[in-house]
Amino acid sequence: MDYLLNTLYDLYQASGFASITYKNIIMIVVACILLYLAIKKDYEPLLLIPIAFGMLLVNLFPGIMAKPYYNESGNLVPGGLLHYFYIGDEYGIFPALIFLGVGALTDFGPLIANPSSFLLGAAAQFGIYVAFFMATLLGFSEGAAAAISIIGGADGPTSIFLATKLAPEMLGPIAVAAYSYMALVPIIQPPVMKLLTTEEERKIRMEQLRPVSKMEKIIFPIVVTIVVVLLLPDVAPLVGMLMLGNLFRESGVVRQLTEVSSNALMYIIVIMLGTSVGATTSAETFLNINTIKIVILGLIAFVFGTAGGIIFGKIMCKVTKGKINPLIGSAGVSAVPMAARVSQKVGAEADPTNYLLMHAMGPNVAGVIGTAVAAGVFLSVFG
Repeated sequence: MDYLLNTLYDLYQASGFASITYKNIIMIVVACILLYLAIKKDYEPLLLIPIAFGMLLVNLFPGIMAKPYYNESGNLVPGGLLHYFYIGDEYGIFPALIFLGVGALTDFGPLIANPSSFLLGAAAQFGIYVAFFMATLLGFSEGAAAAISIIGGADGPTSIFLATKLAPEMLGPIAVAAYSYMALVPIIQPPVMKLLTTEEERKIRMEQLRPVSKMEKIIFPIVVTIVVVLLLPDVAPLVGMLMLGNLFRESGVVRQLTEVSSNALMYIIVIMLGTSVGATTSAETFLNINTIKIVILGLIAFVFGTAGGIIFGKIMCKVTKGKINPLIGSAGVSAVPMAARVSQKVGAEADPTNYLLMHAMGPNVAGVIGTAVAAGVFLSVFG
């Protein structure tokens, strides 16, 4: 009987039940909520499902993120699976490869056809700088404040890239906040857009964009790479891969590379990046007052970024005598192409025959570049 009891006790001690805490249970519930939003509500499931599942795994079995170590016998004990995935985040490999896929998927034509979209993309970075100053006032170091504020660009890979450089201890909360707000773009943005625009402005029809030649589309990524990397060398991994992916797409001579970059490779990286980012949210590191501050600051940055793009859109509307629909300014955040779709959706609610999607894609692409540039500025100053 004693043998049986001892065996049962040893089994219990070896199970996860012996070490689980109430904080782990809270994080497991949060992971299940994120899974619900991804599966039932269809909020960016490609991002939220791997992140939420990584969160679930690490709070059930912390060893899945354990680092390798040498035991008393001098033998190397391997680390947990997701620790090795996380190395790709830590060294900026996965964010850069995600940008490669985004470049291969995205048509930069609307931005080339309407260069003024760059101004809207720049204006939408306003939230980043608002959040930066607020974060410093709340006691975060300048580097940590910069990493937190970039959430306002609604760009998960850039948030991860900057956090690993300036505030690696905050990577989990920053990444989860960034991707969560990306997923919630259709919920967060419309109230801000409707608050800051009139129905007449939302009904404005924009002239059809001019055709963009193949030569322009080929030259554009090359020129942007040269200019941005010379100005901000630290951001070369992100901008360089974004433009390389787009060059694959527009050159027309490397169809296989385009397909791999925008499909198989990108989705493999999303799995590894998402699960490893989720696995940084162990209860011990995630459940603290700083995490609450990060989540709130991220929301403020995102709202102010959306507002900045719309307000500048209103200014451009006045300057052009009603030729610019201010709604496209909200797409200046980096959530490609969801933010552009939200601009189209809100515009269609005012006038079902109005088609703003391609016009909104210009600021949307400009926002991706703008967020990367903002990250490069922060790295140059605080890196």
